[in-house]
Amino acid sequence: MLGDISGVSKIFLITGRTDMRKSFDGLMTIIRDTYQLDPYANAVYLFCGRDSRKIKALYFDKTGFVLMQKRLDGTGRFQWPRNASEARLLSRQEFRWLMEGLSIDQPKAIRAGGRKKDF
Repeated sequence: MLGDISGVSKIFLITGRTDMRKSFDGLMTIIRDTYQLDPYANAVYLFCGRDSRKIKALYFDKTGFVLMQKRLDGTGRFQWPRNASEARLLSRQEFRWLMEGLSIDQPKAIRAGGRKKDF
């Protein structure tokens, strides 16, 4: 189904600002040339413009590329990381937080632990 990203294995957030006039080919070039990632991978790539009101998502669904866009109404803004230019791998929870207008860096969220302790 068009727009269903439930089957993707990875979600990448492209930090910083992206020119939102870019479409399929321009965003694919950023993924491939700037971040050395494979635009044909089973992944969705998220981009945000200067004003943080719109995001674009690009992914390959095995038959072609799908480009989706979400714009917040009113004064709402996505809490998009601006401090570095990197492709940041998101968990499904971080993706949900982003779509709900929350920061993906939740200081009080419980994170998966490294080692289990015996009691």
